Amino acid sequence: METLAHWDGGPGPWILFFPLIWAAVVVGVVTVLRRTVWRGRHGPWRTMGGYRPPVDSPDSPMAVLGRRFASGEIDEDEYWRRVSVLDEHFGRAGKG
Repeated sequence: METLAHWDGGPGPWILFFPLIWAAVVVGVVTVLRRTVWRGRHGPWRTMGGYRPPVDSPDSPMAVLGRRFASGEIDEDEYWRRVSVLDEHFGRAGKG
């Protein structure tokens, strides 16, 4: 009885695994590139809250809060209370 290790008729059926191994390597490389480089500098390690605009952006929570305070929608006490909440949840919200 001949085994695969000593088969003299050529490389044997195990040679079929090499294309599968190369296909797995290519799929792995493409997956890593899609999850990191091609998606942007953040990659798969984005914050749970999703995209947060910069503090100086017109859409940032601090900018919206500042506009509401400037327009008179909220008073100074409410402004400072909300600034402290933003600072507590998002870190240094008032920097900039």
